[in-house]
Amino acid sequence: MKSGWVDRDAEAIVAEGAKSGIDRDLALRIYTTRLLGRDQKLVLHGGGNTSLKEVMRDRLGADVEVLRVKATGADMAMIDLAGLPAVRLAPLRKLRALGEIGDDELVGIERSSLIDPAAANPSVEIMLHAFLPQKFVDHTHATAVLSVIDQPDGEKKCAEVFGGRLAFVPYVMPGFGLAKKAIDVFERAKPSDGLILSKHGIVTYGEGAREAYERMIEMVSRAEEFVARRRKAVAAPARRGAAEVAQIAPIVRGACSEKDKAIEGAWRRLVLEFRATEAVLNFVNAKDLARMSQAGVVTPDHTIRTKNWPLVLPPPDPAKLAEFARVARDTAGQFAARYHRYFEQHNARVGHIKHELDPLPRVVLVPGLGLFGFGRTKRAAEIAADIAEAWVEGVSDAESIGRFESISEADMFDCEYWPLEQAKLGTRKEPPLTGQIAAVTGAGGAIGAATAKAFAAAGAEVALLDVNFAAASAQAKTIGPSALPVVCDVTSAASVRAAFDAVAVAFGGVDIVVSNAGAAWQGRIGEVDEDVMRKSFELNFYGHQRVAQAAVKIMLAQGTGGCLLFNVSKQAVNPGPNFGPYGIPKAAELALMRQYALDYGADGIRANAVNADRIRSGLLTADMIASRSKARGLSEKDYMSGNLLGREVTADDVAQAFLHQALALKTTADVTTVDGGNIAAAMR
Repeated sequence: MKSGWVDRDAEAIVAEGAKSGIDRDLALRIYTTRLLGRDQKLVLHGGGNTSLKEVMRDRLGADVEVLRVKATGADMAMIDLAGLPAVRLAPLRKLRALGEIGDDELVGIERSSLIDPAAANPSVEIMLHAFLPQKFVDHTHATAVLSVIDQPDGEKKCAEVFGGRLAFVPYVMPGFGLAKKAIDVFERAKPSDGLILSKHGIVTYGEGAREAYERMIEMVSRAEEFVARRRKAVAAPARRGAAEVAQIAPIVRGACSEKDKAIEGAWRRLVLEFRATEAVLNFVNAKDLARMSQAGVVTPDHTIRTKNWPLVLPPPDPAKLAEFARVARDTAGQFAARYHRYFEQHNARVGHIKHELDPLPRVVLVPGLGLFGFGRTKRAAEIAADIAEAWVEGVSDAESIGRFESISEADMFDCEYWPLEQAKLGTRKEPPLTGQIAAVTGAGGAIGAATAKAFAAAGAEVALLDVNFAAASAQAKTIGPSALPVVCDVTSAASVRAAFDAVAVAFGGVDIVVSNAGAAWQGRIGEVDEDVMRKSFELNFYGHQRVAQAAVKIMLAQGTGGCLLFNVSKQAVNPGPNFGPYGIPKAAELALMRQYALDYGADGIRANAVNADRIRSGLLTADMIASRSKARGLSEKDYMSGNLLGREVTADDVAQAFLHQALALKTTADVTTVDGGNIAAAMR
């Protein structure tokens, strides 16, 4: 590992900070915290913490010694001044005299000691930083260090690797108890460079930001070199193709879902993130996978993201997917039952004061394929996968130098259900479609884009499918980094299959499909060319059938139901003159929707449609609006609002209708009319 310190960059941050009244030490604290946070071999997703002791002026004008410490759950890679709240140091140091202190009382003291009472909560490791006397203190969960210390003889190996420059602190659960143990060890051993926190991580310190940071880099490098000298070379394993991942992911996702106990027809689903690096494949294909996979986390900080052990499935045989699905469901059920037993046993131990978290796995290992990270959002799934990859590396390297050993199951429970750890995840109320995956065709156009945005706002992960990839990409950027643009020509069966494979690989499956792509051909029905009719049917009927078939295949593999939504337009029920080439396939699409509702209702798959009219879009272009308005002797405004309510209907109105149908768990074979009122287009 190499130092990332660059004098020019450090001085630039110092100069920029001076403009805002940030002194040199604090600016360099921010700089080195970012350096640590940007290296995933040191910290991951809110883990690790840093601090600075300095004197500052409080609101009453008095000089006071404070501890600047990373806020709980803050991303070190992006840290700023707000991410390093200042806490009066004297009250914290006095707490050392206490034998123990409750979490709530401790948090209360910390918050009452904040210079800014509105600041974020300090790190759960604040007392460790407060008790150590050094000006700068850095704490990470460096993967290589964890490989060395997560051993039955971890203390002996640390002495060999670090040569006494780091003192060894036996395992104590993070928090006040660990801080007291650490300062006792520090005062007895007087280590020059820092501490090793058994099963937890490494601490380095110094009187300057660079000194503390580069000590961290040096110590981690020593651990990396120690492991590298003993690591055995393994031949690179073969990887499965994307098509196989696309087949297996929905099965795994469905097996790891559970019915909502409160809402009939609802499921608690998770989103997936797939990984198949060489290290991951070597791990999942290892002969000793059964033991290693169940040995526990490499550091307690990870348990809130990944739970304490992964779900391990058998190798899938593409020719026997039905059997794989059955075994996957059974194995996932056993995982949940084991989690329930684990919770009940340890909740009894602590006096039945905890409320059980969901029993769904957050990491799934599939030999021959790779690993899946699971989360309620795509971002949460990515975080779980990142941590799982670090866990794979940590355990693999630990096994290369000895035998991996984690904390006890009781200690894992105490960390997983520690309120201060759970607080890192936040308590924001989940939007209604959280955990669901929606695919929208024609997403580069007005209605498709509006629908994708509405579903994303409701919590769904969205895939934007369009024959124009640039248009889909542009709309995806307006939604956020998790939105997936996919090229899809619905007139091509191969293109549709490839598009839905891409969605399954990216997210794990699909729950909602809005079949929206279409185009309008015109002509008197008795005179129109057959070629025109065939083109319209290819897009406006068979395109919907191809999309629905691809979606249903995935939904059946998941076994958790789903929702098919069709844009049938008013032409399906109220044909206009010279619009037969468009209206007739749309009428067939309406019949298609009803057939899907009939054939797949028993599988929990709903099928509904929106009947919309006069929406400014790729179908109803500015030129067409002008032409139609002129033909009817109306202004464009009067033409667009020519309905019973006298209101123009927008793409957003259509999107809300689709969203309503997606949320209506007991509605199928329905047509929702969105046209401002047109009796001729009414369904009854």
